[in-house]
Amino acid sequence: MTTTLEALLGLRSTPVAISFLPSPPAGVAHVASAEPAGCGYWRRAAAGEVFYTESGDHLGCPVGAHTHGVPMDAAKAKELEQLIGVMVGLEYLSMDEIPKIPTRRGAFGVVVYAPLGKSPVAPDVVLVRGDVRQLMLLTEAAQSANLGSGAPTMGRPTCAVLPDAINSDRTSSSFGCIGNRVYTGASDNEGYFAIPGDQLSKLEARLAIVARANVELEKFHRARLPVV
Repeated sequence: MTTTLEALLGLRSTPVAISFLPSPPAGVAHVASAEPAGCGYWRRAAAGEVFYTESGDHLGCPVGAHTHGVPMDAAKAKELEQLIGVMVGLEYLSMDEIPKIPTRRGAFGVVVYAPLGKSPVAPDVVLVRGDVRQLMLLTEAAQSANLGSGAPTMGRPTCAVLPDAINSDRTSSSFGCIGNRVYTGASDNEGYFAIPGDQLSKLEARLAIVARANVELEKFHRARLPVV
């Protein structure tokens, strides 16, 4: 099933529907094997899998567990502290940035991942992976629909784009951090755009207008180029 987002943007990667629920929905299987990082589940859902994860499935990456609000025991909390120490030591992260990293609110139950067109439940957030042109169209549509956050595009950690969109009920974008590129296979020219699930229809309506306008504007601008 081709979704509206795929049709309007010509996406090569299927948008992913992500839902945070208290318990697993009927008919949805638990993920067959845990990923080393939560963003690895994005890759699997985009490839067609429908599944749910539990808190233990997110402990491979302490940073991702932190952004998702996954409870951690003392050992995992220590691992997160050590990883942050390494990042700070590399001057990749500063201590004053840590409290500003978006984190999901509320108790953690399960997460359902699915291709957008096959989601068994309403998504809390829809994640789009696309190239710069596709992300430009999404950004223009979000601004036009008054759904843009006004915040700069994120870098690390990429997984923070999910709670940022959910908590604000506005779109959020990320260039994709190096860990995400390793675990998802995202190419160097791809980034992410997160859409709150309850705002998807509104954004799609504006995206249809923006995409059509860009086609016509490209013709206009090309016609102004000097003939060589």
